[in-house]
Amino acid sequence: MKKVAIFDIDGTIFRSSLLIELVEAMIAEGLFSASLRKSYAKAYKNWLERKDIYEKYVNAVVLVYNENIKGVRYEDFLKVAKKVIAFHHNRVYRFTRDLVRDLKKKNYYLLAISHSPREIVENFGKKLGFNKVYGRIYKTDKRGKFTDEVLYLDLISDKSKVLRRAVEKEGLTLRGSVGVGDTESDIKFLKMVDRPICFNPNKKLYDEARRAGWEIVVERKDVIYKIKKA
Repeated sequence: MKKVAIFDIDGTIFRSSLLIELVEAMIAEGLFSASLRKSYAKAYKNWLERKDIYEKYVNAVVLVYNENIKGVRYEDFLKVAKKVIAFHHNRVYRFTRDLVRDLKKKNYYLLAISHSPREIVENFGKKLGFNKVYGRIYKTDKRGKFTDEVLYLDLISDKSKVLRRAVEKEGLTLRGSVGVGDTESDIKFLKMVDRPICFNPNKKLYDEARRAGWEIVVERKDVIYKIKKA
C-alpha cells in the first residue's frame, strides 16, 4: 500500500492564494468589474499594516468571487485560469517544493487540497507532480455559464474527509503519512497523519502545534527555520 502525503496549497506551497490571483486576473481581463476591488481593499490594507489577520483578506476575496462568478462563461474563465498558472506556477516555497519532490521519489501518493476553483488548482498541482488535487467545483448551466452553486461543498470544506476518501478510494495507508498545513483549518487532517508539519503557521495553528509537539517550519527570505519542540 502506498503511503500518502497531504498538502494544503495556498500559503503552504504557493506563496499567495490562487483565488486572489485569479480574481485579480478576472478583473484585469474584464470578466469582473474593477470596482470590486473596493470590497476587499480595506481588509487588504489592514493585513498589510498588520492591523488584522490575512484570513479576513482572503475571505473578502472569496466572497467577491462567489458573488460575481454567476453568468461568466466557463470558456472565458478557463482562459484566465490558464494564464494565472502559466505566470505563477513557479511562485512556490522552497521547503514544500523540495518536500514534494522528495516524497515523489519515495513513491508517496501526493494529495493537495485548496478552496480555490478546481480547474486552477488541478493545473497548479499537475505541474508539481501531485497524483490528486481537490478544489471547489462551481456548477455551470447548459449554456456553459457558471451558476452560483458550489458542488460537494461539505466534502471540500473538511480536508480530513478528503483525506479519508482518498485513503479508501485509492487503497492508501496512513502509516508513515505526512501532512502539511498553515492554518487552524488544517488541524483535523494534521491529527490523522504520522508526521504533521505546520509550515508558516498562523497563531492558532502555531499554538496547537506547540501543545501537540508537532513539527513547525518557517521559511523567510532564503532561510528555513525549524522550531524545536517545547
